[in-house]
Amino acid sequence: MVASTRIYPTPFFGSECENWLPTGSLSSISSGGRSLQAVRSQAGAWERGSWRRGRSGRTGLSVLVVAVLLLAGLLFGATLLAYSTIAILSVFLLSRYLANNWSEAVSLRRQLVSSEIEVGQSLQVGVIIQNMSRWFVPWLLVEDVLSRRATHLPPKGLQVEGSPVRLCMLRSQQQLLLSYSIKALRRGYFQIGPAIIETGDVLGLYRRYRVASEPDFLLVLPKLIPLAGYEISSRRPIGEIQVAYRLMEDPTLISGIREYQMGDSMNRVHWRATARVGKLQCKVFQPTAVAGAMMILDMHRKSNPDHHEPVRTDLAVTAVASIAHTLYQMNQQFGFVTNGRDAADRIRNEGWATDYRSRDAAFESLRQEKEDSRLRPIVLPAGRGPEHFQNLHRTLARLERTDGLELSNLLLETQSRLPRDASVIAIVQQVDELAALALGMLVRQGYAVSAIVNHFEADSVREAAGRLMAQRIPVYHLKDEASIAHLCQMMLLKY
Repeated sequence: MVASTRIYPTPFFGSECENWLPTGSLSSISSGGRSLQAVRSQAGAWERGSWRRGRSGRTGLSVLVVAVLLLAGLLFGATLLAYSTIAILSVFLLSRYLANNWSEAVSLRRQLVSSEIEVGQSLQVGVIIQNMSRWFVPWLLVEDVLSRRATHLPPKGLQVEGSPVRLCMLRSQQQLLLSYSIKALRRGYFQIGPAIIETGDVLGLYRRYRVASEPDFLLVLPKLIPLAGYEISSRRPIGEIQVAYRLMEDPTLISGIREYQMGDSMNRVHWRATARVGKLQCKVFQPTAVAGAMMILDMHRKSNPDHHEPVRTDLAVTAVASIAHTLYQMNQQFGFVTNGRDAADRIRNEGWATDYRSRDAAFESLRQEKEDSRLRPIVLPAGRGPEHFQNLHRTLARLERTDGLELSNLLLETQSRLPRDASVIAIVQQVDELAALALGMLVRQGYAVSAIVNHFEADSVREAAGRLMAQRIPVYHLKDEASIAHLCQMMLLKY
């Protein structure tokens, strides 16, 4: 009886229903579009009466049998049968009373060392189990629920060391600690909890299940890979930083003078030096470029297919974070635009608990999760400083794919918010004609646009590069994580 750890009746719906948790667990944070207040109210309903749905039929049948036996004993004068029935009824009532009190007597409190870690780091999680009453609880099963998607489905996001499940008994006012550790294997916004308990009478007649604490959320930040160099600049006649090559010269910065050469314009003549030397002398200007970059990350499901996920999107996020970190260290401006979805917004709008009453409700929740039509882009304006970088780093960690704005619509929506004094770097996996034309429109309007193709297969890279080159856009290739260090140095193709 005690060995059973199935907390909620969760029928198996096939491999595509990947949100279902293993035996003894709740479902994922998706709730089919309900508000967070409604979800929390439903969680309270689970605490107060979810066991009734699982046991009401069996309890009603038991009461009916006891009533029939008692009536038969009284009608036929079977005193022994009547006394036995009364004893059985007393045991039922006492078991129910004890199970209710034991369930309400226990409180859980989760403690996390930190709510933010980086990929590769570990986090210790502790759940304090306390008996708040004078009752002795003979057995209690506690589980801190972890998402099956994060811990079981490849590639795993979290690796659990230790067990988040504990079977124990509690004396009055006693405290116990359920402890385990989590190692982050990939970036993301992961739900830790809720913590659930199961207890019951010693005869196994009644069981009680309760959500004892709400979940916490762990933010795993993407890796920061140092770049060997950054050679993507917005070429402008008047800029902020000096460059080693002479593409355009800044007329406001004079680096020296030289003799007049055939073809020099008269506005370059340095008349004071000419009068002093007696020969025509011309000004030599310092070449400069505008610093910084505005990065555009495409996170649409159509251009980021499922069979490459989550490897390619995580790689793109790591590349954006590494480029932004390099610009931050160089004290240059950086910003970020994406058509993806913030996981914190999704949880804030949809809630974390799930109460599926039927197979159709479960599939409807999965359909809504896979077909998220978010039409509002995420825009982080260009800026500098550590606070601005931390904001970008956290946003990248929570980023998810969506079915909302495609890349072409994203560029039309956010073009007015792109600064003209910074390079525009588009990180894409698949490029269709509309996306290439939208990027080409930015080039024709004076933006310095570069593209990073995030793909492993050479044929797909050539196809995307051909469409981008037709719009006079230089192309860089993001093949794997090892190529990020030299990503902004090795140009694949240039118009």
